[in-house]
Amino acid sequence: MPEIDTPFLSIIIPAYNEERRLPGTLRAIDNYLKQQKYNYEIIVVNDGSIDKTEQVLSSLEPQISNLKIINNKINRGKGAVVKQGMLASTGRYRLFTDADNSTPIDQAEKILFWLEKGYDVVIGSRDIKGAVLDPPQPFLRRLSGQLFRLFRRVILDLWEIRDTQCGFKGFSKKAADDIFSRLRSKGFLFDVEALLLAKKLGYRIKEVGIHWKNDLESKVTFGSAIEMGMGLFRLRRQLSKEGVLL
Repeated sequence: MPEIDTPFLSIIIPAYNEERRLPGTLRAIDNYLKQQKYNYEIIVVNDGSIDKTEQVLSSLEPQISNLKIINNKINRGKGAVVKQGMLASTGRYRLFTDADNSTPIDQAEKILFWLEKGYDVVIGSRDIKGAVLDPPQPFLRRLSGQLFRLFRRVILDLWEIRDTQCGFKGFSKKAADDIFSRLRSKGFLFDVEALLLAKKLGYRIKEVGIHWKNDLESKVTFGSAIEMGMGLFRLRRQLSKEGVLL
């Protein structure tokens, strides 16, 4: 059993230039978690933002319960800071979510349900039964997602997971420490590497449909999806050398 002061749930939020959206996201997460019976911590990793994210976080610290802030001086990439937050957290279960609050925090209950059932990695999905996209993704975003999914399946033989890129994933403490201590990817491909590592290490993975709000300001574009597709080849070479892929 975890110690009484150990958080039941750690929420990790990577943030880069999020001075405008973070206050609403943090208040929504805190207001929801304060109503739950379990204890929690919220960790924001500020990835070398060049706007006022650091100042905004400092002003929010007295207002948000159990908020921990990590400020990086330089931009390291989403994968690097999710890893940083995961390894800095202490929760029995650890969930990372995006600063834009595209997935409402009440969807964490779907993740926790399956983690409590014994799964090691539970990932939110926009592409399976039970998922709700409000509003639906624009055509080009859907097309880029479909192309990336095809490339990922063919290049990395990761067929069993429909949506690897949804920014809402939960891990048990053991799985988080094991997977993220090995993670090398610093950019957006970290999700794929984390899931491949989980598969290689024998962890039980569950994909669950979540409610997802389309953010028209998302930094993920058609061009970035193509770039990620090309990056899959580099990731395959790296993981093949390390024995993760045969």
